[in-house]
Amino acid sequence: MLSKNKQKLIRSLQQKKYRDRHGLFLAEGCKIVEELLQEGAEAYILAGTEKWIREHSLLLNNLKVTPDLLGEKEMKSVSLMSTPQEVLAVFRKPVYSPARENVEQSISLALDNIQDPGNLGTIIRMAEWFGIHDIFCSPGTADAFNPKVVQATMGSLFRVKVHYIPLEEVLERFPPPGPPHVYGTFPDGDCLYDTPLDYRGIIVLGNEGSGISPALLPRIHRKISIPSHPGSGLDSLNVAVSAAVVCAEFRRRQRKVNRG
Repeated sequence: MLSKNKQKLIRSLQQKKYRDRHGLFLAEGCKIVEELLQEGAEAYILAGTEKWIREHSLLLNNLKVTPDLLGEKEMKSVSLMSTPQEVLAVFRKPVYSPARENVEQSISLALDNIQDPGNLGTIIRMAEWFGIHDIFCSPGTADAFNPKVVQATMGSLFRVKVHYIPLEEVLERFPPPGPPHVYGTFPDGDCLYDTPLDYRGIIVLGNEGSGISPALLPRIHRKISIPSHPGSGLDSLNVAVSAAVVCAEFRRRQRKVNRG
């Protein structure tokens, strides 16, 4: 059974200021909690149904905390989800810094004021799919440890490093002409499929409504865009979809070069 203090802490983690203050975040659901435990995430609180705890006894053997047993009613009272799951856990937020050599020798993403937690979570998961290890986020970007983002990443949050830093500080390390190159997605950019792409560089993705900030424009080496079908009536794509299309093309070019 969870103490009142634990219940209060869990509910508080819905707000960023408390996640930052305590250095903790909440994850709910069997798959994501299992993945985070397997990745070595440090659990601060773990609460589950009797059935879940019994079935995962081996996974819980090395836990530094004692699991709290919860009934369905109590789980519903502390869960932030509309449909409570069998398990929830509070984890310590990871602390890491970017390795310059990783950024210089591979593709990284820079997110400029991405607001929607669902978009951010999808981008983090997509980054893992394409083997991208680092994502740089402007301070105005949604919090990667927001419960909705955590849910959307499905464990990728501990395999992709997310760094919050003014993007000017990141991009100024890579002056033109490169490499590494700094690419930016724009409606009026050069066609993605006709633009020379390098396997080293940073791809900048802008805010859902206003795009890339004017302050970053001098740091962009190459403007790229995803061409629409001639009959399309749309003027833009969802930013997470755009990220996936762009990253897929970068990796396709890289495979083509590797195959000679």
